[in-house]
Amino acid sequence: MAQLDYHTLLRSLSQHEVEFIVVGGISAVLQGVPTITRDLDVVYRLDAANIQRILTVLKNLDARFRMRPELSPNISHLESKGHKLLTTNLGDLDVLGSIGKQLTYEHLLEHTDEINLSGLGVRVLRLEKLIALKEELGRDKDLAMLPTLRRTLEEKRKLK
Repeated sequence: MAQLDYHTLLRSLSQHEVEFIVVGGISAVLQGVPTITRDLDVVYRLDAANIQRILTVLKNLDARFRMRPELSPNISHLESKGHKLLTTNLGDLDVLGSIGKQLTYEHLLEHTDEINLSGLGVRVLRLEKLIALKEELGRDKDLAMLPTLRRTLEEKRKLK
């Protein structure tokens, strides 16, 4: 398994004009949350042109399903709203057609901000929405992260 290089993964997605939103741990990190994560999670637009662009990126990264490394993602996989948990030559990448209660790219777009990452414009899910999703999911790992997310959000609000 390759060490996660989320910056290069994000650059590759952006250079291929993939429409996506960073969600999960990396979205928190990019907004100043002191946390560690082992993968990059993105929700992508589920239209044919965008699916083709993301498929190109995944082929370039030698993406494989983590639980079935003999299997590479294809168009039919990417057309679904489900989670595709992949490993690439730049680390683990989870490409999601939706999150939470079937929230797609279009549902999430109004809850995002574009941040500048070394000259790269990256759309990230705002902390408020990330907190709401983690509360909704209720998994142990999500609940454990909530105090840190909430505290960072409080600090950011004080600075405004």
